[in-house]
Amino acid sequence: MRYRITFFAGLAIGYVLGTAAGRERYEQLKKSASRVAQNPAVRNAAESAAQQGRQYAGKAFVAVGDHLPQRLHRVMGNGSGKASADDDWGTSNT
Repeated sequence: MRYRITFFAGLAIGYVLGTAAGRERYEQLKKSASRVAQNPAVRNAAESAAQQGRQYAGKAFVAVGDHLPQRLHRVMGNGSGKASADDDWGTSNT
């Protein structure tokens, strides 16, 4: 019960502070976030991180491949980290 009261008190305080800032401040924050997201350096860093993640996932699959369920072997194919065209997870590459 104590946690519920704390949660609702925090919610109320956040609402009051949020409405005090107003729509204008929200639009400023939204514009700043959009500008950062469109920055080429940020986009390159995000793509590089995604590419490294795919590489590490492929290596991890190969390293523990014998211990994974058969369904994952079918979906992952040769251990490259890419789904096959006929996977049943709804993520085909075609």
